[in-house]
Amino acid sequence: MSRFWMALGALSGLIAVAMAAYASHGLDPARGALAMTGASLQAWHALALLGTGLLAERRRGALPQVAAACFALGSLAFCAGVYLRALADVSIGLVTPAGGLLLMVGWGVLAAAALVAPPK
Repeated sequence: MSRFWMALGALSGLIAVAMAAYASHGLDPARGALAMTGASLQAWHALALLGTGLLAERRRGALPQVAAACFALGSLAFCAGVYLRALADVSIGLVTPAGGLLLMVGWGVLAAAALVAPPK
């Protein structure tokens, strides 16, 4: 599963770079700024997925897997909401803030994974 998280992180990073380029060159400044917010958060959480995948390779237990799942789902929900707003002026309601909350939960779970002794 750790390789899955790392591959997903790499693909997420690719999409973040593509969206940042499009936001800079293909959107008006206001929409571009919004899309850049999504791209920035997506890029940071792509790195978080890569790191969490590496942690999951080194240690047993559910916490690294839960953190990675939170990063993946949170990034998808949050960034999709931001991108839809920037590209099509469409709101998906509470999905976007729920994604942001999942990202925060992921960081908390990752901290727990770093501090709690792994199961034997």
